[in-house]
Amino acid sequence: MSAIDTSKAERRKLRFDSIDELQAEIDRLIAAERAGTLRRTGNWTLGQIFGHLATWLNYAYEGYPMKVPFFIRWLIRMKLKSYLRDGMPAGVRIPKVEAGTYGVEPLETDEGARRFRKALLRLKSDEPAPYDSPAFGRLNRDQRIALNLRHAELHLGFVHPS
Repeated sequence: MSAIDTSKAERRKLRFDSIDELQAEIDRLIAAERAGTLRRTGNWTLGQIFGHLATWLNYAYEGYPMKVPFFIRWLIRMKLKSYLRDGMPAGVRIPKVEAGTYGVEPLETDEGARRFRKALLRLKSDEPAPYDSPAFGRLNRDQRIALNLRHAELHLGFVHPS
């Protein structure tokens, strides 16, 4: 099966205003998958999506695996406000990274959900994130939460519960 161009794939429009809303969506998606009514329009399984989101959330606490060149960082930082307000674009790939991003190993749904829920609890806590984003630089707590919610909206938009 060839890879889907996610910049053109069908995607649900999601908007999470809180971590609690995102956690409710995780439960809803797991229930739909167990009922056999979850439809995917992207390339990843639900477990992979959860694992990917957990991986990127945890980088702020454990360190990022990459550096972003100054010029690219400068361009991306100019888009931070629009990403926080309007969401993140689909189909973006990190150059010279085999899968185009990190944290996409195959995971069973329950394991991916476990990792993601644990990461969300960390984000919800007062634990400081010692690592700055390689793309966006230093983010305050509200920005970090909003950026992770937007990231979840992007990827969870490719799974459709019925």
